[in-house]
Amino acid sequence: MKTKANGITFNYDISGPEGAPWLILSNSLATNLHMWDTTAKDLSSTQRVLRYDQRGHGETEATPGRYTFELLTADIVALMDALGVKKANWCGISMGGATAMCAVQMHPGRFDRLAICDTPGQSTPASAQQWEARIANAQKNGMQAEVESTTGRWFPPETVQANPPHLDALRKMILETPVDGFVGCCAALANHDYRPGMKDVKNPILYMCGEKDGGNTAVMRKMKEEFPAAKHVELPGAGHISNMDRPAEFSKALRDFLTA
Repeated sequence: MKTKANGITFNYDISGPEGAPWLILSNSLATNLHMWDTTAKDLSSTQRVLRYDQRGHGETEATPGRYTFELLTADIVALMDALGVKKANWCGISMGGATAMCAVQMHPGRFDRLAICDTPGQSTPASAQQWEARIANAQKNGMQAEVESTTGRWFPPETVQANPPHLDALRKMILETPVDGFVGCCAALANHDYRPGMKDVKNPILYMCGEKDGGNTAVMRKMKEEFPAAKHVELPGAGHISNMDRPAEFSKALRDFLTA
């Protein structure tokens, strides 16, 4: 489905019973709403699930230039307004988790429970340089140049070697991501820091991460220490796109959090 919000055309999908609590599923960099196919199916018996393609991803319009998480937050709030969603639960992975951290600090009254997954919540000088290198690579060589390097970052070597079907699905999403959208969102990821503000958040928070999500695993343990009120779950054996790597375990942890 398509609608206009915040000046661009968004692609989105709604499933689940009318009148149930809304649950927004927000995609990672270089993916689209189909990364949530299994999660949406698992949760749509008790939630009114809204999946959407973030700006510049999937079938949502890709505007040129560098994006910010304030812009991505304005996008989802405008989309909520366009669809008549007054308040929602949220689950986001990676970029979608960082969007959640910005959104709950800017608009706490629009959200209830938030699952923030597989994200460090901030950039560093070193990570900013890495994001700028990825921007230059995509601009020069296209998204094909990002496919295997991204897959190698997202999953541990044993998973890449086993090559389960969801890796090919993710490779296809990466390849089909518009360069403008990739560049814009990389710029947001290169310049953000929402961890300090989480200490003032009153909403229930779940920090969830794959056990083998590289440096993010240790960082999210630290985030839990910084925000003791948050719940924390690690999914055994999972990499960065943890809902596709361990779908049943991810859905159970999310369901338990939303219904606690």
